[in-house]
Amino acid sequence: MKKLKWLKIAGGLTLAMLVVIALVAAKRKDAQRRLVAPEVLVHVEGAEALLNDKELKERLLLERVFDPNGSLSQLDLLKVERFVRKMEEVKSVRVYKKLGGKWFIEAWLRKPIARIFAEDGASCYLDSDGKTIGVTKLHTANVLVFSGKINEPIHGIDVQEIINNDSLKNIRKLDDFYRISNYVCNDPFLAPLIGQVYLENNGEFVLIPLVGEQKIIFGSAHSNQQVEDKFKRLKIFYEEGLPYEGWKKYSEINVKYDGQIVCRRNNSSIN
Repeated sequence: MKKLKWLKIAGGLTLAMLVVIALVAAKRKDAQRRLVAPEVLVHVEGAEALLNDKELKERLLLERVFDPNGSLSQLDLLKVERFVRKMEEVKSVRVYKKLGGKWFIEAWLRKPIARIFAEDGASCYLDSDGKTIGVTKLHTANVLVFSGKINEPIHGIDVQEIINNDSLKNIRKLDDFYRISNYVCNDPFLAPLIGQVYLENNGEFVLIPLVGEQKIIFGSAHSNQQVEDKFKRLKIFYEEGLPYEGWKKYSEINVKYDGQIVCRRNNSSIN
């Protein structure tokens, strides 16, 4: 019995050694392989993609992050991962290789929820995490548009930096843009209704719907609670009031005052 037991142990150890030897040999063979192009998989949250697999590969080649004519042993996976992670469109990335010489780049993209146009001509996207994304000519996202008296730096800014800084909160509007766009983007009723947000000289917002001819006086957006309260009142009016009054009856809907909805009649609808 003891002899049989030792034979089983020896057989197991021999098999394990053979597996290790085979893996080492395979890795050595892989290291000598000529490098092939990576297989890129881009994950998009929602329908708006600001980057695709072809463009990602082109950026890698343009910046010579890896040598397409080199060997697999020369490939620096961490270098590639760091480069892709720095792309503004990318939220997270994973770079890895498998036996056989294949290597992979898997990237998860940021989700744009707003497009901001400043008065000086600068423009950027704002994503669902409150980070800004640069604009390219290759892609245009169909998202909520902010325009008007926007005279502050808008690119390379993180909304959380503003929210956590009391002095910045009082002078910047980017956090207000985020509160409004984040609420609209996540509301099935409001998302197809509100198309544009205009910032007035007095720092208050006017919403321009895609349906109807009304403008919506929104006022300030200093807190999530304030934004939520105003949109709830607006939804009640659209769902319960307008179907009976008619879409053409009012030229202005005002929700800036706490607990109120003030409407201005459209002169052309008065008989």
